Amino acid sequence: MEIVFFGTPDYVLPVVKTLHKTFKTKSGQSPIVAVVTQQPKPAGRKKILTYSPVDKWAHEKGVPIFYKSQDLIENKIKADLGILASFGEILPKEIINYFPHGILNIHPSLLPKYRGASPVRGAIAAGETETGATIIKLDELVDHGKIVSQFKQEIEKNDNSETLRKKLFDQSAEVLANLINPYLERKINLKEQNEKEATFTTLVKKEDAQITPKFIEAALKGKEVKNEWNISFLKKEKGESFKIIPSPSNIDSFIRAMHPWPVAWTEIKTAKDSKTTKRLKILKAHLEREKLVLDEVQLEGKNKVTWEQFKQGYPTAILE
Repeated sequence: MEIVFFGTPDYVLPVVKTLHKTFKTKSGQSPIVAVVTQQPKPAGRKKILTYSPVDKWAHEKGVPIFYKSQDLIENKIKADLGILASFGEILPKEIINYFPHGILNIHPSLLPKYRGASPVRGAIAAGETETGATIIKLDELVDHGKIVSQFKQEIEKNDNSETLRKKLFDQSAEVLANLINPYLERKINLKEQNEKEATFTTLVKKEDAQITPKFIEAALKGKEVKNEWNISFLKKEKGESFKIIPSPSNIDSFIRAMHPWPVAWTEIKTAKDSKTTKRLKILKAHLEREKLVLDEVQLEGKNKVTWEQFKQGYPTAILE
């Protein structure tokens, strides 16, 4: 069996590693004949050229590395199947059709819910108690292909986007390894997605992580605000944004969804008579007796501190 793997971040490494381990030959030859990943980029203050985790893995294994999907055709790379997991680009039709058995895509949500770029953050921010992952046969539309397999995963009270995403891709690696042979043998009946149930997510930006100060203030007292809260990166079928009630529970969920990046934030005046507001990052929080409790915060330009330390340092600070 020969596979081309499309992927970039560290959390998809369990997938490519499991494929390598499960399908390598007796002589140790990898089933991964090539990887396509994002090209190296300058990172950090020193702008050091940094290679993706998938790039590094492939280099260690001696697997050919490409940064453009079209290079597969130009270099006449032959494979039975493509596997895609958080690659970072939409593949053109000619690449989708290049493989005899198509491309299987791992998407960390219960499709057709939470299509798009931020499914894990979306499920947590929406207050879901359960999500999952779906393996689809890729087509030309975003997260639209027929379902090959799907499993559910509980969202625990302390899950954030990082911990939940790790669980989903770890489990997806095992599920995928077990279904590839039945899939290639056409023993799996693929299922159409129900378009009426489709919801969408967009790429999260730093400004999307803002929480209105009065929502935080009310949540700390265990109260809800009557205003509906517009979650900008969650969309319904007609492009309408999700609206939720800014309850203590929903705000706690949103904070966890934004961890570890871009980090939830609000605005605060460090003194009652201050004429300016500053950004306050909410690094950690939890629910206690139906009230939101802030654990760790960071005022712009300052080091992170506990909420109690912040209040001691700024005793007249007000959320505004």
